[in-house]
Amino acid sequence: MANPHRGEVALVIDGQRHVMKLTLGALAELEAGLDSDSLVALITRFEEGRIGSRDVLALIVAGLRGGGWRGTAGDLTAAEIEGGPLAAARAAAQLLARAFGEPA
Repeated sequence: MANPHRGEVALVIDGQRHVMKLTLGALAELEAGLDSDSLVALITRFEEGRIGSRDVLALIVAGLRGGGWRGTAGDLTAAEIEGGPLAAARAAAQLLARAFGEPA
């Protein structure tokens, strides 16, 4: 089970439940792969609703890697995410909120 107090978010991919977390290493990988100046710019885009599918994918990959997954973004191109793109976007937003905010 995902523990929000540890910044964890659950996502089901191809029928398998994964626990994601934005660790410092995962955040560093995420920042290196973004077109944004900083993670703050990414957070701002999420808050303003100006996110793209690439942002969502980058956050999901970073969260999965922070949770111990060793795959790449390419591994997810044909993956089935339970709940579809909207669930993926919600999970990405939760990852950011839990990494940089207080747990609900």
